[in-house]
Amino acid sequence: MTWGWVNYQEIYDVSAESSTEFPDRLSLMEVRLQAQEDEITLLKSSLADALRKLHLHDQQIPLLKQQLIAGKRFVKGITVPLALTRAIQSLSLEDALPESIQFTDETPIKLRGEEEDAFEEEMGKDQTWSSIVEESIQPTTIRTLQQQQSKSSEDSQGSCPQTPTSSSPAPPKEPASSPHGGPLSSIREGEKMLCSIKMFIRGRPITMYIPSNILNYEELRMDLPSQKLDLDWVYGYRGRDCRANLYLLPSGEAVYFIACVVVLYHISNQTQRHYQKHTDCVRCLAIHPDKVRVASGQTAGVDKDGKPLQPFVHIWDSKTLVTLQQIGLGTFERGVGAVAFSSSDAGTFLCVIDDSNEHVLSVWDWNKNIKHNEVKNTNEAVLAVDFSPTDTNNIISCGKSHVYFWTMTAGTLTKKQGIFGKYKKPKFVLCFVFSLTGDVLTGDSEGNILTWGKSTFQIMKQTRAHEGSVFTMCVLQGGAILSGGGKDRKIIRWSADLAPERECEIPEKFGAVRTIADVDGEELLVGTTRNAILRGTFSDGFVAIVQGHVDEMWGLATHHTQNIFLTCGNDRQVCVWNAEEHKLDWCTTLESDPSEIILLSVVSVGLSTGRWVVLDLQTKEVVSDLTDGNEQLSVMRYSPDGSFLAVGSHDNFIYIYNVTEGGRRYTRFGKCTGHSSFITHLDWSKDGKYVMSNSGDYEILYWDVASGCKLLRNRFESKDRKWASYTCVLGFHVMGVWLEGSDGTDINALCRSHSESMVAVADDFCKVHLFQYPCPKPKAPSYKYEGHGSHVTNVRFTHNDSHLLSMGGKDTCILQWRVKGAGTGDHKEHLASSSSVCSSSSSPENGT
Repeated sequence: MTWGWVNYQEIYDVSAESSTEFPDRLSLMEVRLQAQEDEITLLKSSLADALRKLHLHDQQIPLLKQQLIAGKRFVKGITVPLALTRAIQSLSLEDALPESIQFTDETPIKLRGEEEDAFEEEMGKDQTWSSIVEESIQPTTIRTLQQQQSKSSEDSQGSCPQTPTSSSPAPPKEPASSPHGGPLSSIREGEKMLCSIKMFIRGRPITMYIPSNILNYEELRMDLPSQKLDLDWVYGYRGRDCRANLYLLPSGEAVYFIACVVVLYHISNQTQRHYQKHTDCVRCLAIHPDKVRVASGQTAGVDKDGKPLQPFVHIWDSKTLVTLQQIGLGTFERGVGAVAFSSSDAGTFLCVIDDSNEHVLSVWDWNKNIKHNEVKNTNEAVLAVDFSPTDTNNIISCGKSHVYFWTMTAGTLTKKQGIFGKYKKPKFVLCFVFSLTGDVLTGDSEGNILTWGKSTFQIMKQTRAHEGSVFTMCVLQGGAILSGGGKDRKIIRWSADLAPERECEIPEKFGAVRTIADVDGEELLVGTTRNAILRGTFSDGFVAIVQGHVDEMWGLATHHTQNIFLTCGNDRQVCVWNAEEHKLDWCTTLESDPSEIILLSVVSVGLSTGRWVVLDLQTKEVVSDLTDGNEQLSVMRYSPDGSFLAVGSHDNFIYIYNVTEGGRRYTRFGKCTGHSSFITHLDWSKDGKYVMSNSGDYEILYWDVASGCKLLRNRFESKDRKWASYTCVLGFHVMGVWLEGSDGTDINALCRSHSESMVAVADDFCKVHLFQYPCPKPKAPSYKYEGHGSHVTNVRFTHNDSHLLSMGGKDTCILQWRVKGAGTGDHKEHLASSSSVCSSSSSPENGT
């Protein structure tokens, strides 16, 4: 038998190294998977392009057979250059022509009489040879052929004859996408004119045609918009996954947070102020003993390249909203989970628990920004921390299956673990308070309140309090104690010796009790797990003063004449809000997740199942119930006069409906077929006859609805069309909102103002941007606004452009921005006549 030594430390190190490498490997695999998905999307879109071109070729070949006459080379007097002859050869069209037809520099082709008229009708009055072939061959071929053309007047006909001729620089080199696959602009030029722009997203070229009123694209000047935004109101509260985050200040303001904003809501005056210095989601709050200063900690977050940012704690003045101190930058990992001020020394110290694996506990002299102590806590979740009200050297923390009693001496922190002994050890110790006698009372997931001795660290008493968890406790001035339950949704008032005195139950629709704040000993504020804040008493019950969604939101719509807006999300709720009174008018719950919402005189809601319903705006009654396919409905738009409804689906189709009886009756009119991926955005023309649509593979298609939902294959014809709204993220007029390096999903939504002077953009990096409209040039300057803690999913202007509404995804937050400055000007003429180029490629931070 052979014996050998086993190096257990080496095995442990290898295991630890493997465990640390696992997230990196997983991240790498996710990146590769995303790259493969992108490649599949690109291949599908390329296949769709090829099929469309083949279809167009099939239509053109018989036309050319019938109309072309040997020995002629003119079409209604318009010269067909040699370069175009070669283009036709490159399309293999020459093989389809009679053998007697030969293409040379000298041999013209001319159509006469009825043949001439038929050909013109087929091509369209505004089309030329170049414009019809341009849609059929690769842009690279067109550019190459244009470079081969001579400079004679005979060959000066470009692919866009409507564009006035002007001097232009030499044709650019073949464009290439950026290393990130982002959009890069290239210019396709004729001999003396510029008629289209090309941008690239994930390697896919997207051609944008320049409207006729823009005389010189190169000299367009992109300015900042004349308007700016100010945060006016914040809808929502983060109660679903945070605790101890609702307090009442002596000023009469309730302090709470959602997304990156700490809200100070004056309950009597119904006004809000906002602390906006955080760069990512706020996770915790603490109030200084002077009831003026506030500490708020945030999560780390990531930048737009996916790199982690550093979390920190801000201490700020609630009267002036001035930041007094920032601590922990570069010290805390992942985020800040809990904070607490000391009490016995007038709030000199601040205790912080971070979200690292060890949940490090640190003690700071916050005024001097000096860290006094730091110690690794536990690998289990830590939910609360606080100083003893009588001794700064004693700190309590609790969390998953533990209560720790910390003693701070001579620059060190020592830990004593609470002993449960004969009592059942709970899965979570969720909260604790100090009684007036100095005992520690903990609430746990078993529904019990445990009383711990001050010096023994053992349980002295167990009190059965709630069915389900005890989420929060609060000590009143006279020593009475309040507890809030989870499953039973009860608020119970206890005497100082834990004898029950009074109780009440909050309505089921608000969820469980998350936190309680005492107003005057009788009136209470209650934060709930369904993101509501309630106000009331034991005798009179509770009503909501703050409400919000509880899951990711995508649907947002504003009324065309009133200051109301609608939202919907994955919580299956459809909510109608009053933007003027800052309140929820009504809310209803549907049987499946709503994905899109639109408002006319009725509320139309698209669901994730392909079903869509129409609700009466006043009664909430369902007046129509229809189904289109079995996939998610992603976008819905009424025509300007309300006579049609377009429904875009994930099944790649756009369904068009006739609308009658004031929006209560819908009849299928037709179906737009041609997209190779799911529909993302669509808009109606001002005359209500045409639709512009975007899809998940970055296509821009145009549809003639009035002629039977016909796909307009020559997109050049739509370059001067006027649109009633502009929410499509891809298009010439909004091309400048895309940053270099964008991957196609970086912009979730945009919205043009009704004045057509500005466009708001919702991006994937928690920002709202405000651009000048039109915005057709890359690197256009914008104002940038922070506040959301998640991807911004949607933006909409109110009917009179007085406010902008933005919606976060996972942060479940709705921000209402006040529009300041001149908002009625129309910049279109300015763009057409500008002659200087804006040199700034950066956006002012926070709109300043």
